[in-house]
Amino acid sequence: MQTGHVMQVIDEHAEQLVAALRDLIRLPSVSGSDEENAIQAVLAHELTGMGLEVDHWPIPLTEVMTASGFPGTEVPRQEAWGLVGRVPGTGGGRSLMLNVHVDVVPPGDLRAWPAGGPFSGTADAGFVHGRGSCDMKGGLVAAMWAIRALAEAGVRLPGDLLLACVVGEEDGGLGTFATLARGWRPDACVIPEPTSLDLVPACAGSLTFRLRVPGQAVHASRRTAGISAVEKFWPVFAALRELEARRNAHPHHLMTRWDVACPIEIGTLRGGDWPSSVPDLLVAEGRCGVALGESPESARRDLEDAVDRACDGDRWLRRHRATVEWWGGQFVPGATSLDTPVVPALRRAHSRASGRPQQVWAAPYGSDLRLMTGLGGVPTVCYGPGDVSLAHGPAERVPVAEVLAAARTLALLAIDYCSQPAGEAANMTVAGSETTELAI
Repeated sequence: MQTGHVMQVIDEHAEQLVAALRDLIRLPSVSGSDEENAIQAVLAHELTGMGLEVDHWPIPLTEVMTASGFPGTEVPRQEAWGLVGRVPGTGGGRSLMLNVHVDVVPPGDLRAWPAGGPFSGTADAGFVHGRGSCDMKGGLVAAMWAIRALAEAGVRLPGDLLLACVVGEEDGGLGTFATLARGWRPDACVIPEPTSLDLVPACAGSLTFRLRVPGQAVHASRRTAGISAVEKFWPVFAALRELEARRNAHPHHLMTRWDVACPIEIGTLRGGDWPSSVPDLLVAEGRCGVALGESPESARRDLEDAVDRACDGDRWLRRHRATVEWWGGQFVPGATSLDTPVVPALRRAHSRASGRPQQVWAAPYGSDLRLMTGLGGVPTVCYGPGDVSLAHGPAERVPVAEVLAAARTLALLAIDYCSQPAGEAANMTVAGSETTELAI
């Protein structure tokens, strides 16, 4: 009866849920922007109004960013804010965190977006559109409405229910790292990233790198007297593509749904400083995937060795070698065993709240799952609305039906999991270990 009432409350408030999602999309909380902090203030006010105990604090950036294990960052910040809302339990139950990131990636070419632009929050045909709709404000609203429904239905949970709103997920994980450092460590965590309501107990890692490929500048009218750094980048790029093929020849069985489980890609290229000069330097920045169970050191060695081999095969690069620098976000892999109690509880909740079949797979991208499991020792899974293939693109959107289903699932999960006795040891794997195996 209790669970049925909670789901009814969520469905009856579907219009308000959609309106709230549209409002959040209209806050352009791009990583590192002022709006990334502004949305935290808005949410702190909302959580206070919902009756939660609210911890809204300025993150001590210097202290956090120089701490051991800090995962890196890619955009500058003068300030950043942490936010955790707590529904205190009556006692004796497990604590559950819903961890949601509030930052979004930049919109890119504005001309590629439909009418209204990336932050319009347009709603039509059962979808809400805009930057962040899928990744992951749909999941944020689902988590908030799960908590609202529990309160409106008068549900009192034995264990604490936490909502952690974090900044900086898109460029390394600043917010979750700071939340763990603050002392917020639940018995289990669900991150409502876009998984199309599938269960994702593991995420691959991702390392940001910078290549510097040297050339020799001369006037472009005498280009053969110089060495183009652009041309010398091609053998290096070819070596990276060959490395990617070797590293993906035998993927982990949870990664076989992806054509390339651990991609290596170049995201930015900068070369030269004058149109009529042969460029004497090309700088390329990209990401290198880290396989489940692989250490970041192993992945770094592979890429550095591939660049070295490319240099050895070129007469110019043998004497003027390309260099590799590791910077920015450094995402290690993370995994949680399917035997840990939060997993069957989530699957039960999803089955009742959604009724749709649920697949189990590992994500090829990094997420804050690896910080929660590896640094926090917290069993964590990803589960949320939206198709991740639409994230970071101009067609980003989220199905309203999935947001509602996720809200129902998270509410039922809280009732189940937070009612289980606290203290039972969780069975989980540890992120970053070369011997990690998932108990599937």
